Parts: sequence; C-alpha cells; structure tokens
Amino acid sequence: METIRDRVAGLDVHRDRVVACCRLSGGRRVEVIKRSFSTMSAGIGELADWLAEHRVTTAVMESTGVYWKPVYYGLEGLVDELWLVNATHVKRVPGRKTEWLADVAAHGMVRSSFVPPPPIREMRELTRYRKTQVEARTREIQRLEKLLQDAGIKLTSVASSVWSKSAKAMIEALIAGERDPERLAEMSLSVMRAKKDRLVGAFAGTNFSAHHGVVARQIMDHIEFLDASIARLSAEIVERCRPFEPMIDLLCQIPGWGRSTAEVFIAETGGDMAVFPTPGQLAAWSGMAPGTHESAGKRRRAASLVGNRWLGKALIEAARSAARKDNTYLGVQYRRIASRRGPNALGVAHLTPRHRPLFLPRIRGLTLIYETRRGGSIGGSRIWQFASDQLDEVSNWRDWAERPKSVTNVAEPLCPS
Repeated sequence: METIRDRVAGLDVHRDRVVACCRLSGGRRVEVIKRSFSTMSAGIGELADWLAEHRVTTAVMESTGVYWKPVYYGLEGLVDELWLVNATHVKRVPGRKTEWLADVAAHGMVRSSFVPPPPIREMRELTRYRKTQVEARTREIQRLEKLLQDAGIKLTSVASSVWSKSAKAMIEALIAGERDPERLAEMSLSVMRAKKDRLVGAFAGTNFSAHHGVVARQIMDHIEFLDASIARLSAEIVERCRPFEPMIDLLCQIPGWGRSTAEVFIAETGGDMAVFPTPGQLAAWSGMAPGTHESAGKRRRAASLVGNRWLGKALIEAARSAARKDNTYLGVQYRRIASRRGPNALGVAHLTPRHRPLFLPRIRGLTLIYETRRGGSIGGSRIWQFASDQLDEVSNWRDWAERPKSVTNVAEPLCPS
C-alpha cells in the first residue's frame, strides 16, 4: 500500500496518560518509536518537544469523550497537521491502537474531523451549557407539576402551564399555608380569571401537606436560579455573536428559526460553509440524514446517522416550529405528508433521489443556509428562484412567494453573483 505521509504520530489518549507512536518511513524501511506522556500541561509540553525532535508532520488522535481536548489544544499550532479522527472509522482496522493510528494516517485511510477555531469553541461551550440549563429548568417544572398531582391539586387541568404568573402566585400561597380554594382562585390573573369556578374545583379537597411545601419551595427557588443563569449565559452569547450579526439576521429569515437556533448553528458549524462541500454532507454531519442499508440491490430501513446532537436538537425544534406556520412551503409540506404518514413523519430528512422532491424542514433550511453562506457559489436572486421553484408543488405558494424578498436582500451582500 502506498505511503502518503512519511513522518506520522498516532496518539492514544487516556485520562491520565497519552501513548504516542511515531512511524518514520524512509524508502522501504519503517521505524516505529513509542513513548508515554502525562496528560497534564508539563507532559503535553514534553510530548510536543518529542514530536518536534522526530520531525513529525502529522499527529492523529481519536475523539475519546472529552479527554482528547487538553492534548489537542496543547498541540494546536505546534504540529503541521493535527488530526482528530472518528473512532468509529478507526476501530474497523485491526491491530494495536498505538500503532495503527499512525499507520492508517500514513496510508491516507482516515480523514480529519472538523474542529472549529478557539473563538467558536468558546461560544459552543456557552451555547451547550445554556441548553443543559434549559433542559434542567424544564425537568424542574415537570417535577413541580408531579408534586401538585401528588397533593391532589389539578391545576394543570385548568391552567395551560404550571409556571405562569397566576400559577406561581397560587403555589406561593399554598407554601405559605393558604388552603381556601376560593382565595386561591381569586389570585388568578388575566384570561385565567374566567376560569375561577374550575380553579375552585381544582383546589378543592387538596392534601397539600408540610413536606409538599418544602419540596415546592426548593423547586421554585431552583427554577428562579436557572432563569437567572440562562439570562446571564444568553447575554454573554449575544456579546460573542456580535461579529456574526449579519449571519444571524440572514438565518432568522428561515421559517421556524429564531435567534437562539441561529446562535447554536453558528457555534456548532462556525458559520463557514466552505467546511462542508455539499448540503447533504452538512445534513449528515448534523445527524439529519438517514443511514443506508443496501444489500443485493435492495434498500432496507436503517437508523439515522449519528451526528452533532446539539445542532440536531436545535434543528428539530426549528422544524417543529416551521411546521406550525401557515402560508409557507415548510408548513404546507408538513401538513401534506403528516396527513398520511403521521405527525412524526418529518423526523429525518431523506436525501435519496426517490425522496428528493420532499425536502423536509430541516434539510430545506440547511440547503438555503448552505447556498447562502458559501459565498460565490450562488447569488441571492438565484437563491430566491431556487426556493420559488420548489413552491410550484404547493397549491397556495403564491401568497408566500409574493412577500418582500427579505432573504434576497440580506443575502446579496454576502453572496455576490
């Protein structure tokens, strides 16, 4: 097999140590040198010196959890080519990991994964942590609803949310010792006041005891803490996204997309579509494309590809939001397909030729983003024509197509024809 790179190092990264294997080839002779280093700062510095001593041009490591990050960040800029490779691709090659990591890289059998620059990595850390805080807040609200059900309070049978202003006032009164259903119902505000009779029935016969009050107090304090934490993270993300405001304005033109989705998209992809050669590769990288299982010329159902779960969650939320919008291509397509395939039919986008006419919300959004952000590949007017052509299949497309072409107006400066 032809050797493409002569001086390669494979790095087997563990929590406390990294095993390095240098593969140095000269003509027909191949020399293999191994050594272990600590994953602390001093050990990574020794590793960098050792690689420089052997004039290594390419260093390869697996993406093993979070343990690869200190090693990768410590060697970044010190090696000509620093590769982070997919462990799924590497494990199919037999042999000792410390040796075949260098061997497969020397023969060009693996390719490097996408690792964004430091400013994008910092923004990614903030958006991901914000997502965990939002999910924790949702769990706490669900826990509060379960607590009320345990106490025999059917508040959610009347109110749309257990965390509305009216509901919070009633729960605070319950914690303070109020048990009179009439007085609790009088705390309702706005449109909920029309439901006072039902609220009295929801609070009647409650067995809200002291331990319920203790748990409810802790849950409400935790939710308020999470609200403050999410607000601080959002403010920091907004500051770091200021250089990307033109991109965010463009992304928010897509039906179903809001600022938070655009921030996640930029944090996960870096906003540079030149990294992804085609829209399909971007969709597959985000986990929004189906897997393939073909045998003897027959295609069978296969699970979705494993991709970037943080971006995937944001795209799913955007697709759900876009499906609820009227007079848009995405909303009409959703209702058209869901009528015969169910509400979850748009879970994964199909990119095979058979499904090509049925661009689903997330892939439609990704395609439009991709073509808009790549620069000179396609002009803004052609983007609008591209979207309009797809609307020909929808009966009420004209109302949407005759809107002001805001997508084109934003895209033109970024995408010269």
